[in-house]
Formats: sequence, C-alpha cells, structure tokens
Amino acid sequence: MKLPIFIADAFTAKAFRGNPAAVCLLEHKLDEDLHQKIAREMNLSETAFIKKLHPTDNFTESSCFGLRWFTPASEVPLCGHATLASAAVLFHKIKNVNSTLTFVTLSGELKARRAEDGIILDLPLYPAHPQDPREVEDLIKTAIGDTLVQDICYSPDTRKLLVRLSDTYDRSFLEGLTMNTQNLLQVENTGKVKGLILTLKGEAGGQTSQFDFYSRYFAPWVGVAEDPVTGSAHTVLSSYWSQQLGKKEMHAFQCSCRGGELVITVRADGRVDIKGGAAVVLEGTLTA
Repeated sequence: MKLPIFIADAFTAKAFRGNPAAVCLLEHKLDEDLHQKIAREMNLSETAFIKKLHPTDNFTESSCFGLRWFTPASEVPLCGHATLASAAVLFHKIKNVNSTLTFVTLSGELKARRAEDGIILDLPLYPAHPQDPREVEDLIKTAIGDTLVQDICYSPDTRKLLVRLSDTYDRSFLEGLTMNTQNLLQVENTGKVKGLILTLKGEAGGQTSQFDFYSRYFAPWVGVAEDPVTGSAHTVLSSYWSQQLGKKEMHAFQCSCRGGELVITVRADGRVDIKGGAAVVLEGTLTA
C-alpha cells in the first residue's frame, strides 16, 4: 500500500503555527480498520481521508469528494481544521482547478471555496443552550478550579460544553490556565460531554482589540488533550458570540500554544462561513 500523504497547518499563514492535520488521498477503497491505524500512526489531533466518489473522478478536476476525519482514538463527525487542510492540499498541491470544493461527510455536505487571503469553509452553525451549573459543577471545578465563570452553555448537537470565563479576565489569563485533562475523564464519563470550550470576551482596548473573542478547546474524550485551533468548536462559539455581541462578522483567536485566527461570518441561512489560512509543511508517501 502506498498513499499520498500531506501535513498542513490550518488557520495560520505561517508554518508551525495553527493546527496541523494529516491528509491522505485515497485513489482506491481503504480497508476500514486502516483509517484508525493510520490516524494513530500520524498521532495528530486529526487525520483526514479524501476519497473519490466515482471511478472516473480525479483529484485535479473533480469538485466533489468524500471526507472522513479520525483522531488517534476515534472517528469524529466534524472537523473544521482538517477540512481546511484537505482543501489546501487539493487547491495548492494537487492544483485542483475548481473555485469551490464540496465534501460529503458525516455532517452533511461541506463546501470550501478559494479566497484571496485564505480558504472559506461553509459549516453548520450549532446553537448552545443555557446549562444548569449544578449538573456540570464537578467537571468545571476539576477543569479550572475557582476561576470565575460568567456563563455556561451546552451544545447537544456537538456534545460540547461552553464555559465563558468572567469578563474581568484578559487573554493572558486564559493563555496561562493549566489543566490536567486526564482528570476530566474521571469526572465526566457519561458521554454527555465530548469537548470543553473555554471562552473569553475580547478586550475593549489595547493591542489585542481586533479579536471579538478568545477560546481554548479540550477534548480528552476523543483522545485530544488540547486542540490548537478548532473549526468545530467555532461552529458553537460563532452562534454564542453572535448573540452575545449582536454581530454577524467576527474575528476570533484560539489561545493555544500554537495559536490560530478565524474570520467568521454568521449567515442568515443558519450556517457559518469560517475563513482561515493554511500552510502545507510536509508531503510524501505512506507505505505499509
């Protein structure tokens, strides 16, 4: 078996920042168990598999492909950064001739279109509903201790818990938070929560005022301690912050060590456009 494989850093214009994803191009059907084995071997937060939908398709001229995403531990229903990485590989390395690509996924059809300064993903927008703090008290206490919390919401569609920190904190506080994510698995093992979003309102002034909100994302339940930049989390964050700020267009920053920027447009049709850059940092052949 020889598979073309790439690694692309998503939601960044510079290599070694943003969120790296592996991208495999499947010329032929791959044995089901090999998807997970390859993802475990790559050991990145996500490995994406792009497959042809018809025998006559090719990666240069076709515009619609199948797309699946795997963490080292499991398949996931949606991954924004690996979708961005997949589009970047097709556009920039394979030289796909189309301006828009459609990916058929577990979350329906997702589109990626070229932009002058990046790639725009057309993703579902998932609402987050108020969450009774008592039901998640132990989880939040384990995650952030006595840190002041302003709001707690839950997205049933994505099983993500959104915790908004007090507006009295700034970006540096969020960046400095430390967490033992393995402890989260012990206090939340019901299956209700598959990802924890910590978020903070953007500051009103100063050098970082260009960002409307900040976030960090933790998903040890699917084998990812902390994800550097997370498109799927922003399908929830975009809904939440659009309502809180009364804005449809926002600029977000995910405060992981690598960091990444997302330009967000909440659309009237209940979806969200998320724009980001991508840098392909590795290309080669997977042999087994």
